[in-house]
Amino acid sequence: MYKIANAQLWVTDQDAALEFYTRKLGMEVRMDVTLPEMGNFRWLTVGPAKQADIAIVLMPIPDPPIMDAESAQQVRGLLGKGFAGTIFLTTDDCQAEYQALVDRGVEFIEKPEQRPYGIDCAFRDPSGNHFRLTQVQLPGA
Repeated sequence: MYKIANAQLWVTDQDAALEFYTRKLGMEVRMDVTLPEMGNFRWLTVGPAKQADIAIVLMPIPDPPIMDAESAQQVRGLLGKGFAGTIFLTTDDCQAEYQALVDRGVEFIEKPEQRPYGIDCAFRDPSGNHFRLTQVQLPGA
């Protein structure tokens, strides 16, 4: 059986992303390696402190020849609209986690609301990636 080890997010600025994910979200750096033999490509990953077996790759949108200019612009456009994908985070106390993140400067696009599956809210990172923070409440539990 296999496990998911990494998930990738496109970011427009790795330094700004690193600041956001570590200082505002409280994640820890898993790897931050620059590879000179690959044109100074930077492999940057972060992850939740209590979930050591998974990391989020903060991947810069590449220049040609890796990605053509038109595709890179399309990715930037989707990011800017929050439509490049979503990361779903869970917590035992959505309201408390929401307040802690607000206190650290995270700007939410949706405040915590009761939903059929639990309490849920949403925010975006500096690149535009969409996040949902949920306190799951199973029916009958």
